[in-house]
Amino acid sequence: MTDTIEIKKGLAGVTVDYTAVSKVNPDSNSLLYRGYPVHELAATQPFEAVAYLLWHGELPTDAELEAFRTRERSHRALDANVKQAIDLLPLEAHPMDVVRTAVSVIGACDPTTYDNSPESDLAKAERLFGKLPAIVAYDQRRRRGEEPIASRDDLDYSHNFLWVTFGQEPDATVAAAFNVSMIMYAEHSFNASTFTARVITSTMADLYSAVVGAIGALKGALHGGANEAVMHIFDEIGSADNVGPWLDEALAEKRKIMGFGHRVYKKGDSRVPTMKAALDTLVEHYDAHDLAALYDALETEFVGRKGIYPNLDYPSGPAYHLMGFDTLTFTPLFVAARIVGWTAHIVEQTASNALIRPLSAYNGPDERHIDGYVPDAAQRDAAERAEEAAV
Repeated sequence: MTDTIEIKKGLAGVTVDYTAVSKVNPDSNSLLYRGYPVHELAATQPFEAVAYLLWHGELPTDAELEAFRTRERSHRALDANVKQAIDLLPLEAHPMDVVRTAVSVIGACDPTTYDNSPESDLAKAERLFGKLPAIVAYDQRRRRGEEPIASRDDLDYSHNFLWVTFGQEPDATVAAAFNVSMIMYAEHSFNASTFTARVITSTMADLYSAVVGAIGALKGALHGGANEAVMHIFDEIGSADNVGPWLDEALAEKRKIMGFGHRVYKKGDSRVPTMKAALDTLVEHYDAHDLAALYDALETEFVGRKGIYPNLDYPSGPAYHLMGFDTLTFTPLFVAARIVGWTAHIVEQTASNALIRPLSAYNGPDERHIDGYVPDAAQRDAAERAEEAAV
């Protein structure tokens, strides 16, 4: 039986549904959010406007953006029960475990959790959008033994995110680079975590359950955890001079070099040039030319040897490092951005739902029976009915 079935490992090449949220245009190799190339959005829009676009299908008017910003700022503070839940977790726990737990607590305490109407789910999405920066910042600061910083209503999303994390107003260059990173990470069609969210949503579970599942999927090194792995690799290599010997050993050991390759992009991730340009501004701002030399040397060597190009995680990891984020915080930053895409897909899945339940091809032992087992009458009747139906 299995010899006649074509198995698509990892669902590679399988189209499972329609989406109006995003696509990769094969003609231009551009990632489009609701039709807009993401590099154009990153060059012209604040992250709040891009979030609005992904949720509502159109960029906001000035009045719509101002109203949304007012709502977002009203959601920034963390309730005491969320802080208590975070404080109960050991400092050794991965920050992604903290984010996952915090979202679960928020969902458990939300009286609208089981209202799956579009209006209710979009309201939940806005609340999570507003609270995730505080969650990420609260956890990084507690790991450093620092007191939490309260959000500021006079700062936009990106400036406030950096403020609550580091306790000082960011330079415009840093805030702009951070804004770009959030937009680049906001959405990417049916990636592993988004598909996880849609599968959970298809069971008619609530939005928070779908987001918690998506966070679990994003934690893996082959998905969101890759940006952390890039910095671990940089730490191992040390300097540009060590790239060649390090890569010789890594390839001999058949190690997977994180930050390179992508299931969708075969000739280079279309988001990389925009994020690399943002990284370059940070390199100049922080005078981090040694890091830039290491970045360029590894890219040149690996692409030259393997013909595999960087993905978004390759420039974003060093960018977050220069901004001052701890390496373990990189993937939670991804969550703070991708919450927009996840929730846009959750609403879309709910609007035209069908339970996602693929088939499998069995390759285990043939049917066999326990010695001495005697079926009862009901089981015999069921077996007889099955035989009759097969005739």
